[in-house]
Amino acid sequence: EAAICTPGQQAMTLYFLIKYLHVLGAIVILGTGTGIAFFMLMAHRSRDVAFIARTAETVVIADMLFTLTAVLLQPATGGVLMLLSSTAISERWLLTSLGLYAVAGLFWVPVIFMQIEMRDIARKAAAQNQGLPLRYFALFHRWFLFGIPGFGAVMAILWLMIAHPL
Repeated sequence: EAAICTPGQQAMTLYFLIKYLHVLGAIVILGTGTGIAFFMLMAHRSRDVAFIARTAETVVIADMLFTLTAVLLQPATGGVLMLLSSTAISERWLLTSLGLYAVAGLFWVPVIFMQIEMRDIARKAAAQNQGLPLRYFALFHRWFLFGIPGFGAVMAILWLMIAHPL
């Protein structure tokens, strides 16, 4: 015998499915951000040009495959959650979260291009059996610095999503 859901139960099921996807997206963003930063930092510290090139290649793929997908889905699932829960866009915690999301994006988008350029520089240096040029080190320094406010903004958003303190 099939279970019959009332419209209210169906709405709750949809709400929790969307909420699950939204939380999963946040986990993916934080997880890939942490993992990418860790692996890129460890490769950089090795000073092994071929290892840096391979790691940077994997980092670029992971950012495009996982992080970008989650980054694009977050506003969609968040918007649906707002509708299903009747949350007003004027809620201070939500406005603050959206502002921090924009800040995170302003720091993350350039990081993508830095990672691509670091990958290309390391590939070329490895293929020519040379050391890394100064441009790589300048990019890495900037990449590292951009990660601090970008990742910090994401951590603050997670706290705001959970606590709704404002």
